[in-house]
Amino acid sequence: MMSGIWFALILLCLLMYVVLDGYDLGIGIATLLERDARHRFEMLEQVALTWDGNETWLVLLGVSLWAGFPPAFGTLLPHAYLPLVVMLFSLIVRGVAVEMASQAPPGIGWQRAFGTASLTASLAQGAVLGTLTGGHHVWFSVLTASAVACGYLALGCAYLKGKTTSGVRARSTRAGIVATLLATALGTACLVTVGSTHAPLNLHGPGRTIAFAGLLLFATVGAVTALVTLRSAASDTLPFAALATATVALALAVVVARYPVILPPALTVSGSVAPRTTMAFLAVGIGLNMPLILFYNWFAHHAFRGGRHGAPDGGLAPQAQE
Repeated sequence: MMSGIWFALILLCLLMYVVLDGYDLGIGIATLLERDARHRFEMLEQVALTWDGNETWLVLLGVSLWAGFPPAFGTLLPHAYLPLVVMLFSLIVRGVAVEMASQAPPGIGWQRAFGTASLTASLAQGAVLGTLTGGHHVWFSVLTASAVACGYLALGCAYLKGKTTSGVRARSTRAGIVATLLATALGTACLVTVGSTHAPLNLHGPGRTIAFAGLLLFATVGAVTALVTLRSAASDTLPFAALATATVALALAVVVARYPVILPPALTVSGSVAPRTTMAFLAVGIGLNMPLILFYNWFAHHAFRGGRHGAPDGGLAPQAQE
């Protein structure tokens, strides 16, 4: 019972991180495609408002996995040292770059550092995902890294569409459509080829198969809705909501096809859970921190819900609240 609850808690942290930090990593990648320094600054300012709260979920995820399922953490870590080190270094560079570029515009060097670090962090996270879901296959990790980077880029472009105007909005719309198509194709390729790894999906049993198919259908509807609404000038928030739904549905589909295995090929949730007293102690700590993080995320996005739009002189002006 406790192991199932703790697994659900870790899954919640993972999904919150992927959606929230995914879009700001995607905005960072999108700055690499933008030539205008003023537009890059406008895009970067969207991240400067919320990035620290979004990344808090990664800390909570790491602590929960380390303390709740130590055998899984210890088994995964040696096989993912390189991408994890790259990810952490990239996140540090990114955090410094976003603050420096925000304080001293138009710091082009810091803008480039922010974009490059966002890309390498995304690729590193995708490589870790490949190790976690497909075992030790370099080609599969490359495939998942590409899929994650494109998925984050799609989330970032969809977020920018609802937060910016003029040139940034138009270019984000076009890039978002391309990124969504690429992410869908690469995600499908991951699902098709994972059967060739040491950790194929487990679809035995009608209940598991129906749930897996239903979630994939949900993810497909989300991706199609995002593509349609990205093209519409009237839809500002729906593309991001649709992509977030598709991302969550796809992740849950993989979990359904793997549970109770937490790390392939055979490390299960019940077989790697920490002692009961440790879990009870952790539940208090995590239980106290999670509401605070949720409130901080809500407050940051609510306080800046109007976004900031480019002013005629290339600076930024706050949008009037509705």
